[in-house]
Amino acid sequence: METTVIPSGTVVVGVDGSPSAALALDWAIEQARLEQRPLTLAHADLDGGHDVRAVLDEAWARIHERAPHVAVYEVTAMTDPRTVLLDLAERAALLVVGSRGRGPVTSLVLGSVSVAVTRHASCPTVVVRPGHRGIVRHGVLAGVDGTEHSLVPLEFAYLQASLRRLPLTVLHCSRDLLPDSDDELRLVVSETMSGLGEKYPDVRARVELARGPADSSLARAAQRMDLVVLGVDHAGEHATLGTLLGGSVSVSVLEHATCPVALVPVHAGGGW
Repeated sequence: METTVIPSGTVVVGVDGSPSAALALDWAIEQARLEQRPLTLAHADLDGGHDVRAVLDEAWARIHERAPHVAVYEVTAMTDPRTVLLDLAERAALLVVGSRGRGPVTSLVLGSVSVAVTRHASCPTVVVRPGHRGIVRHGVLAGVDGTEHSLVPLEFAYLQASLRRLPLTVLHCSRDLLPDSDDELRLVVSETMSGLGEKYPDVRARVELARGPADSSLARAAQRMDLVVLGVDHAGEHATLGTLLGGSVSVSVLEHATCPVALVPVHAGGGW
């Protein structure tokens, strides 16, 4: 790997010259600007099949155009992109990737790199999905289960809503939600949110309850959102809604979302 030493707390973005990576770069530039964090461009290619310098120079030009004061670092390597990104995640505050790159894919929509990093990255990962222009969007959506395991991804959602001046919708899904249990569940979720409401008083947050499978409820709600935030537990200890293991629910939402999706490890150290 050829690299300068990257700072702790950087925003890392994978760049490979693809349209998907270009969307990820734009999102990462804005995130670095809003949080006043350094930005690290990561490029890795097993066969060196295209002009690395041209890809990086194009990225630098985009950064200079949109956020000229952001400090920028580079990491390049002739190896598997998944290895590089997962290594960089150990020092990153946030990892940003496109949903599909130049390489082979492991599913209909998601690229092999995005699947790997969402399942294994030690820091929050944002997969930037292509959207539909002209759709009115309604802010940040966070999926929670009302337990303590929701707190880390929920705080990430509050932070993003605050940074981007967006409203926050906190969604709790249940397959067996009875009509007379709505108020009780709403209270449980609201209690989980109470401290964060004090920490981020500028965020307008509301609770929504949904019946049915979590994946379809979240995917449906995500169609008009700017960002979706889900929790993941890579250890697989808590596979509830607020701690969505990188499996069926999170992959389903990722494949159907028309906005960026953030996967936040429930045991993340909170570097952001």
